[in-house]
Amino acid sequence: MHTRTMRPIRVLAVDDSAVMRGVLRSLFQMQEKMHSFDLPEMMLCGMAEDGMQCLADVHRLHPDVVVLDLEMPRMHGLDVLERLRLEEPGLPVIMCSAYTQRGARSTLDALAMGAADYVMKPSEQCDFASAQQVLASQLLPKIAALACTGFEMLSQVRGRTTRQEIAETSRLRCLQCAGYSTITGTCTPVQIVTIGVSTGGPSALESVLPELAEDFPVPVMIVQHMPKLFTGELAERLDRRCALRVREARDGAEVNPGTVWLSPGDAHMEVVEAEPGSGNRAIRSPVIRLHQQPSLNHCKPSVDYLFSSAARLYGAGTLALVMTGMGSDGLAGARQVHEAGGVVLTQNAATSAVWGMPGRVFEAGLSREPLPLGALARELMLRVDSVRNGRCVRNPSSSAPQAPSRKEATVSMPLPEVFHGLL
Repeated sequence: MHTRTMRPIRVLAVDDSAVMRGVLRSLFQMQEKMHSFDLPEMMLCGMAEDGMQCLADVHRLHPDVVVLDLEMPRMHGLDVLERLRLEEPGLPVIMCSAYTQRGARSTLDALAMGAADYVMKPSEQCDFASAQQVLASQLLPKIAALACTGFEMLSQVRGRTTRQEIAETSRLRCLQCAGYSTITGTCTPVQIVTIGVSTGGPSALESVLPELAEDFPVPVMIVQHMPKLFTGELAERLDRRCALRVREARDGAEVNPGTVWLSPGDAHMEVVEAEPGSGNRAIRSPVIRLHQQPSLNHCKPSVDYLFSSAARLYGAGTLALVMTGMGSDGLAGARQVHEAGGVVLTQNAATSAVWGMPGRVFEAGLSREPLPLGALARELMLRVDSVRNGRCVRNPSSSAPQAPSRKEATVSMPLPEVFHGLL
């Protein structure tokens, strides 16, 4: 883990394109000269032209973060990533992807293999200055967040677990099986599950959603911060792994149990009442509304739009889950869910790639104990159990195991996050 008081963040960039290397070199030179208080100091400690050189430079230069191209000679980026995960499991790797169908698929593969995040390469039509600006707005904040918080890989997806996550997940599962849930007070049946997620999201979703049964009794709607081409690929990927249907959202689609709707990357998504007289049935299910309002919290799609719309329509029947991600998108929407009497859950710091979005919600007092990644699916199923069986999950009693304290629930200290106006 990098400590900003010690030295600048050391970045190793790997790309076979001389033009791209030039953009990256100029970008870090500019960042050093025009250092902003919003971001910590960074330095480009090395530039590698291919995967073999990257592996050698990692051992020689000891970078804090690696920015890795996908398509390279001698050794593909995915092969390099696989080696790095084995040899340097704590080293954050940010993939640099082309905005193509093939690039989207390879990037999702990389995220599933343990890459911390990704950035989009500037289009070939961009001039040098524009390319530098586009890349800087994506890359520098992500480097800062990942290097300064430390990088906890989402180990359940990789098939390995850290001792910390094993202990925490096992303890929460034992408590859940014994009757403990984060439920307190009165219990209103959950009518919809809404999820907001960003950095580290694809891997985290691949860990949670396949655990939900085919007869999961309420609809699920998700906002994942990604470009449009990527959200379509992610929906298809999740659909192949889940018992539930996973679809990229379309305007006007009915929101019913059995389907997970993933917001497209170029539109905000809300859930609204069907217009009177629409359709053949007298009573229709709520429907999806996609719209092109300006970015909210520098995000499109925005989690706040989804959470707020669900709170208006379902009230106390709304469950909002805030998972790993940078920034504070979802905070205002989670507050509306909370004020409507709904349930707000958060992923804990130890299993989040960046504890920004869930951390802000937890620190605002809108959720109880954050849960580890491995316990989220079980908690969702306990929450909707009242719908399936016509009862509420019982609260802890004096004879049941006690709920973990706030300090115990997060296992590690909450991870700090760099805040900025670039995302």
